[in-house]
Amino acid sequence: MAYSFHVNKSKETKQTAPIPGREKEMTQGKSGGYAFKADIWTLLRRCLLLGTAQNTFYSDRQELSDYFVNVLKEAIAQKPSKVAQEILYASDGRSINNSAPIYALTILSASELPEAKKAFLEIFLEVVRTGTHLYEWLSYTKATRGFGKIIQQAGAAWFSKQPKELAYQLLKYQQRYDFSNRDALRLLHAKPVTPEHDQLFQWVTKGWTELPENIPSPELAQVWWYEWLKRNPTETCKAIKEGHLTHEMVAPVGKMDVKAWDLLFQEMPIGALLRNLASLTEIGVLRADRLENLDRVESVLTNKGYLRKGRIHPIDVLKALKTYASGGGLGKSKKTWTVIPRIVDILEKTLELSFETVEPTGKVFLHAVDISGSMSSNMVSSIGLKCSEIAATMALVTAKAEKNYIIRGFSTEFIDLGITSSDSFRTACQKTTDRNFGGTDAAVAFDWAIQKKFKADVICLWTDSESWAGSKHPSRALKKYRDKINPDVKVVYVSLAVNHLTQVDPKDKLSWDLAGFDPATPKLIQTIAIENV
Repeated sequence: MAYSFHVNKSKETKQTAPIPGREKEMTQGKSGGYAFKADIWTLLRRCLLLGTAQNTFYSDRQELSDYFVNVLKEAIAQKPSKVAQEILYASDGRSINNSAPIYALTILSASELPEAKKAFLEIFLEVVRTGTHLYEWLSYTKATRGFGKIIQQAGAAWFSKQPKELAYQLLKYQQRYDFSNRDALRLLHAKPVTPEHDQLFQWVTKGWTELPENIPSPELAQVWWYEWLKRNPTETCKAIKEGHLTHEMVAPVGKMDVKAWDLLFQEMPIGALLRNLASLTEIGVLRADRLENLDRVESVLTNKGYLRKGRIHPIDVLKALKTYASGGGLGKSKKTWTVIPRIVDILEKTLELSFETVEPTGKVFLHAVDISGSMSSNMVSSIGLKCSEIAATMALVTAKAEKNYIIRGFSTEFIDLGITSSDSFRTACQKTTDRNFGGTDAAVAFDWAIQKKFKADVICLWTDSESWAGSKHPSRALKKYRDKINPDVKVVYVSLAVNHLTQVDPKDKLSWDLAGFDPATPKLIQTIAIENV
């Protein structure tokens, strides 16, 4: 018996080595662990949805963005039209923000392939929708390729928007990314296509030294009221009311007091409202005893139509929730405010609504949330959102849509996080943050399910895919689970970081690799649960 440890050696391969016979299909991650190579389209979607402009635990943003460009170029060489559709998919409210799709659009435009240039022009206006998008695109274009014929063609199309819509964009976003409206017109050689466009371009390039006695045209009404306010800054409320000016238009030239903010609040669109909840509370527009204003906040932020039209990403809501509930304790702002509990409750509901879900499937779900050290890296914003918090949030969305589930956390152990569907998103984040520790071993989720004889229909692992600390590969642990517990279990790995790895065995038809932070992920997981493969 003394030598049983020697004669009963494990036949498994540690995660720090490739599976024998599968070496060509596997690659080593930054953590030292081996996993399967993700295909180019999986990589592209990750880059577009997750972005590469923030450091991760294993890579800095320069390295990640170089990697993004290489992935883009390889994908463009294979199929430019498919790249364009992936950019469009990400840009339609699914990416954390529109920066990665806009940057990808720039790289697509630089390709020498005629199909790539055609695809670029076809999706340009659907990706570069606002003035701030335009300026960001111009900054990337200047840095990467210069202003050629195709860029001017795209720019001319953007400046051919309906005059009223164009006036709104040029007035709201007069300067961004070291570009002004005048710079954009000059660089893109945009020409007026209607008399109203000509009037607008004249205002952009020459300004109004004298205010016209009457509004030149309905399309320029907001411009006229903006110019009137510049000359009458004490009449801010009148300009807001008559001209329907936004806070971006008013703030540089008007007098911003409580009355002005109150007027702005009454017409504030959903994105601006979400960003300004703290400011509106600080100055007193939002108060616990101003029920009509709180009712408006609720009616706007919990309207699924507004959320979709405004392309409000769940991560934006999660950031707003965490920031607002802090009362000013997060981020770089020096503002402080007395938190209104009802607004916190509204944001909780908004966050749930911002994800896509369907009716309960009746299936049994096991959610395994990566709580290892790498997942506690601050990857999303300067206010401290961690991948582990986002993973817990997304798992909780799915749990709230289902009746049969378990949510646990894994590092080198598989522990109960104490998260149930009755948790708020704030408490779920807190329970996850409090438990960040250790190395990463995704196999422990399957080991636990085998030990407990837990028959799941779907096992979801929310992870950065850098599993390295185990004595066997997750794919091998999954095979054992299927052999012993449920041969038909479906497994979904939700990747929350940009890298070249996937834990999904390419020969496994019952496993999927999804890119994280996509509002459609919970719905897609539910669809996977009930579809016949």
